[in-house]
Amino acid sequence: MAVCSFCGKEIEQGTGKMFVKKDAKVFYFCSNKCEKNQIKLKRKPRETRWTKEYSEIKKGLKK
Repeated sequence: MAVCSFCGKEIEQGTGKMFVKKDAKVFYFCSNKCEKNQIKLKRKPRETRWTKEYSEIKKGLKK
């Protein structure tokens, strides 16, 4: 199983998208929402509230 490059959610086999940049970096996306946020809108997962990375950072700050 792959993991979404933006939100951190696991992607079931046979679903999602793979995006390959010109420099051969590979991104996996579970939905168009994740793809649009990272590629088109250039948002960072650590600054987007609904992502796994954001919640991990906030948990780390509370300790």
